[in-house]
Amino acid sequence: MTVTKIPAKSQLPINVMTTAALRRVAGYARVSTNEEEQLTSYTAQVEYYSQLIQANPEWQFVNVYTDEGISATSTKNRGGFNQMVEDALAGKIDLIITKSISRFARNTVDSLVTIRALKEAGVEVWFEKENIQTFDSKGELLITIMSSLAQEESRSISENVTWGKRRAFEEGRFSMPYKQFLGYEKGENGQPIIVPEEAEIVRLIYRLFLYGKSASFIASLLSDEGIPTPGGKKTWRSNVVISILQNEKYAGNAVLQKGFTTDFLTKKTKPNEGELPQFFIEGSHPAIVEPALFELVQAEFQRREASGQVTVVTDNDGNKQASCVDTGSR
Repeated sequence: MTVTKIPAKSQLPINVMTTAALRRVAGYARVSTNEEEQLTSYTAQVEYYSQLIQANPEWQFVNVYTDEGISATSTKNRGGFNQMVEDALAGKIDLIITKSISRFARNTVDSLVTIRALKEAGVEVWFEKENIQTFDSKGELLITIMSSLAQEESRSISENVTWGKRRAFEEGRFSMPYKQFLGYEKGENGQPIIVPEEAEIVRLIYRLFLYGKSASFIASLLSDEGIPTPGGKKTWRSNVVISILQNEKYAGNAVLQKGFTTDFLTKKTKPNEGELPQFFIEGSHPAIVEPALFELVQAEFQRREASGQVTVVTDNDGNKQASCVDTGSR
């Protein structure tokens, strides 16, 4: 038996460019909130990577992909990140530079799956802070360790935020989603104040419902009248009408912790069905409708539910949002 060694054509590692072509390089920048301090960091990251890449004569600048005001816990809703990966897998990028593993992803699984997919496509990732390059033989072990640490940091932050919210609930402090809430705006002292013209629409909705009109009828009427929804849309839906009719905040009260997050990675939420305490604050802010009127509407809901005229379901945040309303008076 004769064994003949056939020498390799190149001594360079697999996935390292062997031609004189410039290496196509992209940067990735992300901040997780829209606060002014974070936005300054975001702008600085974009400028830094643009200058860094273009200053290297062996690199060809591709782009700086960005995500602003988005959490890194999951890559699902990060448009800039996903576009970068798509372009890299399509052969448009050879090297990605980012500040750190925590900027890339705080979910260990997402991080490793993405890095391996990029590595198989011949795309390297360089994490500057940790000085880890994914083509390095020790890179994946270090990335696994660092990603796990980043994920635990994310867990800790989530737990601290949750603890802070619950302490605020116990003290009667809460916030309202003003951009999606008809009839209120944030006052100078940070407390809700009534917007008179919007409050009249809320009162009209309550009166029409007590007059026997269905939520779908009220939604159609408001749409036909050209009255914008709480979110500024032209077309009303019956579930939006029901959310107004069943939200205790319109009576000047507040029920806190109607729902809660069950998984800090997926951000999955569910209605609070007794797993955690709730907090009822009476007279927490000015009422748009009298509490007695609000209770009459709730009694009317119960009557219609009992007769099969309306079906109300609760969303994962504990709010009564969706419904089927099709047999009430038109």
